[in-house]
Amino acid sequence: MIALAALAIALPFLAAIVALLGSRLPGHARGGPADAAANRRAAWIAVVPTALSAVLAIRLAWSGRSGQGEEEPFPVPGAPGSGAGTEAITGTLTVIDTGSVPISLGLRLDGLSTSVAVLVTVVALAVQIYSTGYLRGDRRYPSYSAFISLFTAAMLLVVYAADLLVLYVGWEVMGLCSYLLIGHWWEDRANSRAAVKAFLVTRIGDVGFLFGIFVLGTAAGGFGIADVIAALPEMSSGTVIAATLLLLAGVAGKSAQVPLHTWLPDAMAGPTPISALIHAATMVAAGVFVVARLYPAFLLAGPTLDVLAVLAALGMLGAALAALAQDDLKRVLAYSTISQLAYMAAALAAGSGAAAVFHLVTHGAFKALLFLCAGAVIHAVGSNLMSAMGGLRRELPVTFAATTIGFAALMGLPPASGFFSKDEVLAAVERAVAQGPLTDAAALLLYGSALATVAVTGAYATRAWLRTFFGERSAAPAGSAPGRGTPAGSAPGTTALPGSAPATAHATGGHGAHGIHGPGTSGVHEAPAAMRWPILALAVPALLLGLAGAGGVHWGTAAVSVAVALLGAGAVYAVWRSDPAADPARMLGPFRASCERAFSVDALYRAVFAGPVFALARLVARADDRVVDGAVRGSGRAALGASGLLRLVQNGNVQLYVTGLLAGVLLIAVGAVVLG
Repeated sequence: MIALAALAIALPFLAAIVALLGSRLPGHARGGPADAAANRRAAWIAVVPTALSAVLAIRLAWSGRSGQGEEEPFPVPGAPGSGAGTEAITGTLTVIDTGSVPISLGLRLDGLSTSVAVLVTVVALAVQIYSTGYLRGDRRYPSYSAFISLFTAAMLLVVYAADLLVLYVGWEVMGLCSYLLIGHWWEDRANSRAAVKAFLVTRIGDVGFLFGIFVLGTAAGGFGIADVIAALPEMSSGTVIAATLLLLAGVAGKSAQVPLHTWLPDAMAGPTPISALIHAATMVAAGVFVVARLYPAFLLAGPTLDVLAVLAALGMLGAALAALAQDDLKRVLAYSTISQLAYMAAALAAGSGAAAVFHLVTHGAFKALLFLCAGAVIHAVGSNLMSAMGGLRRELPVTFAATTIGFAALMGLPPASGFFSKDEVLAAVERAVAQGPLTDAAALLLYGSALATVAVTGAYATRAWLRTFFGERSAAPAGSAPGRGTPAGSAPGTTALPGSAPATAHATGGHGAHGIHGPGTSGVHEAPAAMRWPILALAVPALLLGLAGAGGVHWGTAAVSVAVALLGAGAVYAVWRSDPAADPARMLGPFRASCERAFSVDALYRAVFAGPVFALARLVARADDRVVDGAVRGSGRAALGASGLLRLVQNGNVQLYVTGLLAGVLLIAVGAVVLG
């Protein structure tokens, strides 16, 4: 079993190496047919190993579930009421003796790791296949597919790791791959800035994450996850609280939670398939996974759970309100992701790791589906802006049906998967109000925010659905700007590449662009088969995956959740129906501008953190120029002056040399007479 897990990690890792080094062999030719051939080879190198890795992950999950007979669909080791922790299989390749705390290179299989690994590999496979159509003709596709393979291997290492330092290696490689993939179209300054922002913000959290690992490892006498969990009863409460708070910093950064959430909306500048893989289903879920993996430690740290509850409450409602005011479809989904990840954090804070992981898996399926559907819409229309969309349900019937399933799951409507997992989350939060690990104030804040977010989620999902697929399309996307390429099968004159602003694609203004995008035209069509099939494949789990937990539905909580979601959806529909050409976000009134700017958190960070840092950097640069470099330049000028004096006696005049010699002899003679 451990060998199969190691193979599942190794296959995409080797694929990344082969794609980077061998996709252009022989000759490393570039341009025209050589690029097309390299892209075809890279596609096979990427898809086949990922498919094999997915098969292995499914095999491991099936074996573990059939052998253990879990009652919970997604058990969390060490969580209350879960017996999954005793059934883990651990294999150690070697132990590295560091002279103090040893590091074990090993893998761990249990219900948590095998379930999440299936999600990772299936979504990665769908994205790899989808990308062959979306980035067809992109000359950098080989490196793009290689970085996806490397990311897949890193995420699987995080999921299967039995040692915290091994987990940290995968954690950091994921961050590197995210930076490289967000900046895939680095020629656009907005894209490169978004990549740097994502890298730096997540690194801030990772500093705390690393110190949290050190605190746990040194206190437990080893970095093995089983060793750490076993040693928790012997640790002081201060040690556990400090370690979990430090870990929470890394979780907030990687899972885009308050206050380190600002990088995720800008990360939509990357290719849409990357948003589906990294920024919806896998990397941003890694933080939730780590909390679930070390859940016994968090359960012993009451103050940490209170902090997590407050952050989740602020993040879920604030991000949902921001999503309600966005015009960019991908940014709507980005803020939605922040909000839904906060739901998972809420379940963890409320004491239900199983509910959090259940929602993690279902959310990974339906949010990846929504991002891929968004890519198909952008591919057809040539813009990310919903103001340039409308009336697409007739031209894009497959995408319309799949998006409807995705939004139904996002809203928590039955029988979509999100209905069952969100019910578990809300039931856990409701229980925490009466009896749970949280203080009364934190529990009430969390419960109120969760219910309010259900309504706002119904509102922004309905708004995006109506503005994309109903009404009439505008004549042309506003603010069109040229791009650099067109995905296979896209309408003439369109591009799905970002333009001058983060996460914005535009029409290229080619021949007939206005006719193609105008109302009532037939230029818009479904994406090619390579993009449609992954959408159809992900629609199945987005619709049916929740049935795994159908036996435990809390019907009272579920009825309230559905009613509140329909209330938000109905409010948006009523506003939209009164004027289909106008944006229903006008219902926000004077708060619309604030929500559209996501409450100006970025501006606040620029003023409080970035501004002083830049001022200090300018001061240091000036001091370096005037003090350090000034001293160097001054010593150079002094050396030049001294050399000028020496040049006076080394000017090549023989008479001056003889005169000096005689003067010296005379001085010696006088001195000898006087002193003698």
